[in-house]
Amino acid sequence: MKILLLALLVSAPALAADDVARWQAQASRVTITRDDWGIAHVHGRSDADAVFGMIYAQAEDDFPRVETNFINAQGRLAEAEGEKAIWQDLRMKLFIDPADLQRQYAASPAWLKSLMVAWADGLNFYLHQHPAVKPRVITRFEPWMALAFSEGSIGGDIAGVSLSRLESFYNGTPLALNAVETGRVVPEPLGSNGIAIAPSRGANGHALLLINPHTSFFFRSEAQVSSDTGLNVYGASTWGQFFTYQGFNSDIGWMHPTSVADVVDEFAETTRSVGGRLEYKFGNDWKPVTVKTITVPYRGADGTLKTRAFTTWRTLHGPVVRSENGKWISVSLMDKPVAALQQSWLRTRAPDIAGYMKVGELRANSSNNTLLADRKGEIAFLYPQFVPKRDPRFDYSKPVDGSDPATAWQGETPLAQLPTVLSPKNGWVMNVNDAPWNAAGADSPRQADFPAYMAQIGANPRTPHAIRVLGATPKFTAASLLDAAYDPWLPAFADLVPTLLAAYDRLPAADPQRAALAGPIAALRGWDHRTGEASVPAALAVFWGDALVERFGTAAKSDDEPVVPYLVKVPTDADRIAALSEAVARLAGQFGRWDTPWGEINRFQRLTGDIVQPFDDKAPSTPIGLGSAQWGALASFGSKPWPGTNRWYGTYGNSFVAVVEFGPQVKALAISAGGQSGDPGSQHFTDQVDRYRRHDFRTVYFTPDDLKGHVKRAYHPGR
Repeated sequence: MKILLLALLVSAPALAADDVARWQAQASRVTITRDDWGIAHVHGRSDADAVFGMIYAQAEDDFPRVETNFINAQGRLAEAEGEKAIWQDLRMKLFIDPADLQRQYAASPAWLKSLMVAWADGLNFYLHQHPAVKPRVITRFEPWMALAFSEGSIGGDIAGVSLSRLESFYNGTPLALNAVETGRVVPEPLGSNGIAIAPSRGANGHALLLINPHTSFFFRSEAQVSSDTGLNVYGASTWGQFFTYQGFNSDIGWMHPTSVADVVDEFAETTRSVGGRLEYKFGNDWKPVTVKTITVPYRGADGTLKTRAFTTWRTLHGPVVRSENGKWISVSLMDKPVAALQQSWLRTRAPDIAGYMKVGELRANSSNNTLLADRKGEIAFLYPQFVPKRDPRFDYSKPVDGSDPATAWQGETPLAQLPTVLSPKNGWVMNVNDAPWNAAGADSPRQADFPAYMAQIGANPRTPHAIRVLGATPKFTAASLLDAAYDPWLPAFADLVPTLLAAYDRLPAADPQRAALAGPIAALRGWDHRTGEASVPAALAVFWGDALVERFGTAAKSDDEPVVPYLVKVPTDADRIAALSEAVARLAGQFGRWDTPWGEINRFQRLTGDIVQPFDDKAPSTPIGLGSAQWGALASFGSKPWPGTNRWYGTYGNSFVAVVEFGPQVKALAISAGGQSGDPGSQHFTDQVDRYRRHDFRTVYFTPDDLKGHVKRAYHPGR
């Protein structure tokens, strides 16, 4: 034993030295070129070298976000943030098992392993070169960890499991739903916009692609990544991931709006206890419930690491996450981390739409639609490639009877049976997180041709907006496509405000509210339902709409109805007038007058590199004229007041946005919220804010000629 211990002590420094030598050798095969916006253009001899450099550059820009994404992905957030994060970690650990991921890594294709090794090496080399950087949890990255977060969506499938209900079930405490879950507050809608324009609708005879993700700000890193083996991709990567999630290469571009595809199902289990053993019914059989103890480490208030153990249960459908009407509810969702990582990488090398769809045969994208345009002039709308086949007799929008084998998943839907649009006659495809039945106007897939479970949610307020702007321009340029994407119309208020005006007009002549609200009503009566920094009626309408949501959101939620249509038909005249009086009082009380322009209220502010930003009305901020996707804004800016503020500060919506034109040479324009760096001391922390405000997109430097004259620094990682 002493000899073995001595050998370990002797070999450990040698192993570390070998690691450093390997990292340095790989770094010498990588060049990182920073342009005048701080954006990294990474080139490596091999794809693995490019991944090494790409992740090193990400760590330089914002290591805390890189680490946090993988802390969260492994269910280790409570180790950094304390007991409050236990339930989020438990939710992850119900689906993610590090031992299983390690086994899957060991069985992965050699080419994928090489990328995962390069990813871990790049991060570890960064930490080696920057000893002052102190990770919160992960002091050494292992290659298998890349499989914990292999899909770049803003809201993955697991996030749909309610933390409130999970805590109530596993903690044995009364259910305490938050304001969003009850409907008292409507959050900024998750998702994005994507539009592809065919050459027939392009002014220059070229295909165009709008990349317009709606995410939490600073959620993705912008970069170009290339290698001597033919890789050459530009776009946005979720911090810590080594594939470009939304972007383009020399031949094709892709945009991923969050889908409404029904790919997560709940099953109500019939259970019993026999001789102390838990069983669940499946058909005529009783099967043993799988029991597993999950230990969640967490940082205690005193700073020490503590643990909490949970006895958890699983059926063939998946883990049990809550109870309802006396029955346990288990959840089924996609679990294909290796295939998902393969698909995420391989599609960035696709030469055209046919090649992209061939990669899609891996069927490991469950949460996102895809808008595509390529240099051949083809455009496409694709549904998520992973959609389970089910018995259409059942309503999968609610928990189904898990004891009935007919409700179980019956494999995966073949791609040919999914809603798809390829180069439609109308010359455009789009998705704004709505159902595929609107993807191409009259050329869209027909809902009647598909099972009901394919899409349980239909249109949203952005749907008519997108259709309107696409019909308003016969021929698009990159600039006019951006104009369409930033069209300031708020269609929800085009439906809602007339109901308020009618209610006001029905007030008796002697009603004192007529005089009290005459000014606000006049402002709204003359409004064109368009938002903007100088718009007083936009601010008034938003405050009025929020007051209505506070009054009726819970009822809409309990009736399982979309909020805006509910607000059109349900409130009475008195409700609408009372909500306006409340909005006027709030504006006057918080800003000194009811007729406050929207830009005085709606602001962008970035003060620190914190992932959860602090906000301060006394500190500098920038007016933003954009509106919320909740009200139908295509260019979304989700803002709200924060503790201690009157002004509303945005944290979600338009973040990285780009438009790409596929001519003989690919050309693109882009903008990012704030800037590329998460370091407040960097010139690239807020250098894009004014352009973001004015929608003044910068030129993307994709070719060597584009980059000429814009290079600020070129270096090997670690130099």
